[in-house]
Amino acid sequence: MTRAELATPSRKQRVRTLWISDVHLGTRDCQAEHLSQFLKGYHADKVYLVGDIIDGWKLRGGMYWPQAHTNVIRRLLTMAKRGTEVIYVTGNHDEFLRRYSKLILGNIQLVDEAIHITADGRHLLVIHGDQFDVITRYHRWLAFLGDSAYEFTLTLNRWLNHWRARYGYGYWSLSAYLKHKVKTAVSFISDFEEAIAHEVTRRELHGVVCGHIHHAEIRKVGEVDYLNCGDWVESCTALIEHWDGSIELYRLADAQAKEAQLKSEMVAG
Repeated sequence: MTRAELATPSRKQRVRTLWISDVHLGTRDCQAEHLSQFLKGYHADKVYLVGDIIDGWKLRGGMYWPQAHTNVIRRLLTMAKRGTEVIYVTGNHDEFLRRYSKLILGNIQLVDEAIHITADGRHLLVIHGDQFDVITRYHRWLAFLGDSAYEFTLTLNRWLNHWRARYGYGYWSLSAYLKHKVKTAVSFISDFEEAIAHEVTRRELHGVVCGHIHHAEIRKVGEVDYLNCGDWVESCTALIEHWDGSIELYRLADAQAKEAQLKSEMVAG
């Protein structure tokens, strides 16, 4: 049994909503196998794809599309066929889709943003978030440069986790660690959260679900519920809304650790 399979519930869990973002299909660091296994474990009324699902920036430089990436698309199409409403919110890496916003194909919608009403009545703005990133909006050359540096970090991360896996250690994100340690990165995340929370307050909404910065989090920014999906490149995270309206942050690393502990207890018992 693979690590991805161990982190997946053995039976489909019925939930109200799933949010995933920053999958970056078309790149070598996309954790497509883990995402497919995650999606197989849930039956949801709605799935929001919160931007950067397909990496158009990378695909312009050359085609990389293994079967695992096709499997993610097939899984989402299967969910839509079985009644799940799939709402694709465009991001900056898949901005080529923004010209087709408001497209509806059966249970699949393509939008630039959406308003989600939770089971407990909260109105949440669902948006990728690049609109609140000054570098992405006004200094695109810096965004491309930063993307190249980020890709280098992910390459190191890939090799590091290859050797960690060989010696029995779980997944660990080097880039996420650096984000927490580098002062400018921490400042950037804080500025991003404050900017997007300000927009939510201006629109008189209760909160926001976003992605973009690859930093999963659920917290209050002032009076605003700030929920970031994270990504499926380094952190492998998602947001899950349960039937009472509560929203949980899923982390693959936590799921793997819990499964390993249960397996250890079963062996010991």
